[in-house]
Amino acid sequence: MPASRSARQRKASAEAGDLAEVRIDLATDDSFAYTIACVECEVPRPGTGTRAWSTRRPGEDNGYMAAMDRWIFHLTAKHAGTEAPCLRYLPEAEARLQERRDAQH
Repeated sequence: MPASRSARQRKASAEAGDLAEVRIDLATDDSFAYTIACVECEVPRPGTGTRAWSTRRPGEDNGYMAAMDRWIFHLTAKHAGTEAPCLRYLPEAEARLQERRDAQH
């Protein structure tokens, strides 16, 4: 039996660490859409000021991996030294990024 949306959200929140706010919604195709937002970083929002830095990726488990990879890169770039369980997956995230770059060339 697949994990419920709330169970997936709790797992993702625990993996992402204290700086993350995780939300899982339904995408237009009824798959899960993973949103991970940083509680410390803000980015400009044209015409309306700022908003929290975030990443949103739809698509069941692939969406989870894509969102978590982007979150891992945000943590390493902007919050060096921060502890989060997901950081143990940094080598795998870097390998997936390299695979995507190689596929584009």
